[in-house]
Amino acid sequence: MIIRDEQLADIPAIHRLVTAAFGQRDEADLVDRLRADGDSVISLVAVEAGVIVGHVLFSKMRAPFRALSLAPVSVASHRQNSGIGGRLIYEGLRRAAEEGWDAVFVLGNSDYYERFGFDPDLARGFASPYAGPHFMAIPLHGELSVTKGKVDCAPAFAALE
Repeated sequence: MIIRDEQLADIPAIHRLVTAAFGQRDEADLVDRLRADGDSVISLVAVEAGVIVGHVLFSKMRAPFRALSLAPVSVASHRQNSGIGGRLIYEGLRRAAEEGWDAVFVLGNSDYYERFGFDPDLARGFASPYAGPHFMAIPLHGELSVTKGKVDCAPAFAALE
């Protein structure tokens, strides 16, 4: 399996994969909107035998520092629970740190995301439409320079609410 940046030719396969992974088109449409709006920053695919079996997207956030949102993570049903999602997340976090981003936020299951270093306590001081026990952050370079303020995802996320 290889992990690489998405390519233009991958877009239809990514749309199908995300739709299948979530059982609806909303998240696939979100990926398309984030890409079209220019808010997609890191979009990675996992490829096995020439077939895309996983995808992750990191998009711009409004925050008091350079921050990204992690969402969505999608893995083909026949390859779930095999570590593909984790590999995509780790690679995305590595690239985000390398590109100088300060933090990544995610809304999700803390049992899953805490293994990558996401912490709900780090997100508690930030006002957000997604604030709550499942809203988490991870600093990419030590500690966050600011621990309070307002953060929000790219405008395309509003369509999911």
